[in-house]
Amino acid sequence: MDSKKDIRILAYESSCDETSTSVVKNGREIESLIVATQIKSHQRFGGVVPEVASRHHIEVISQITKEALAEANATWNDIDAIAVTYGPGLVGALLIGVSAAKAASMATGLPLIGVDHIMGHIMAAQLTDEIIYPALALQVSGGHTEIVLLKDPTHFKIVGDTRDDAAGEAYDKIGRVLGVNYPAGKTIDEWAHQGKDTFNFPRAMMEDDDYDFSFSGLKSAFINTCHHADQLHQELNKYDLAASFQAAVVDVLAHKTIRAIKQYQPKTFIMGGGVAANLGLRDRMEAEIANLPENLTPKVILPSLKLCGDNAAMIGAAAYNLYNEGKFSDLTLNADPSLELPYAAEMLK
Repeated sequence: MDSKKDIRILAYESSCDETSTSVVKNGREIESLIVATQIKSHQRFGGVVPEVASRHHIEVISQITKEALAEANATWNDIDAIAVTYGPGLVGALLIGVSAAKAASMATGLPLIGVDHIMGHIMAAQLTDEIIYPALALQVSGGHTEIVLLKDPTHFKIVGDTRDDAAGEAYDKIGRVLGVNYPAGKTIDEWAHQGKDTFNFPRAMMEDDDYDFSFSGLKSAFINTCHHADQLHQELNKYDLAASFQAAVVDVLAHKTIRAIKQYQPKTFIMGGGVAANLGLRDRMEAEIANLPENLTPKVILPSLKLCGDNAAMIGAAAYNLYNEGKFSDLTLNADPSLELPYAAEMLK
């Protein structure tokens, strides 16, 4: 492969309720990014309805493929590979993207690259700045809360995982109690900046020796507090509730992540996923890392807010790394809703 040749990848992302296409050059430069959101369709249900999501993906995926090429001022002849999220996610939604990518690959003869959705979220950082390895990522979204070690761009090791509700899922569930439309994260974050931590909600597993997370107890404590107040006809301050909930989430995430940074001493720290757009969490992590001793302070890469949510550009970035290693898929590629990150066999220190 000519290392001087620009590599353009057309990527698809359809793992949940966003249909997205993107053309990414050399794994770093976004030449186009189209996102067709379904939020309004799911708001009345308080969350994503898989059947509705799949139907919306089918309706728009052909059109946004054309839009991504047009925005990049490219034709199929300018594309070197086609990438697609094939897991984890909603199986029906994944199948739409995988089918579209396989059809495009078959029609054009371009190589196909299947990408792990979580790898994509982590590699969104690559679109912002150069990642120096080994790196450590805090991946926080509606379905996943993980601390991940990166040996290199394609081999990861999960050192901490959620045992029940992921952080983003907890935000959406308490949002329903507060009457906040799905997705609730942005509004809760805004309210939290206007309130105070007066409720002292539990910080589950914060002092445990491992790096795992649990947010179900926090969610239950929040809901019980609100229900008890309702029974007594008491009105609680929604801003203080939001601030108290967010403080409990951020305290645990920051505490465990900083401990992991001290143990593994990565050269780069990354955040990825929808909750990585939370301003309270971003500010806290930057402040905590700035207070570390100089020899333990990693480079910090926080993707732009638009790259924290589901998008195809992050899939194109991750696919470029796989392209360089010759890791292609064939037309037997299928959706894998329980897909796990590619494992780094060698333990990092």
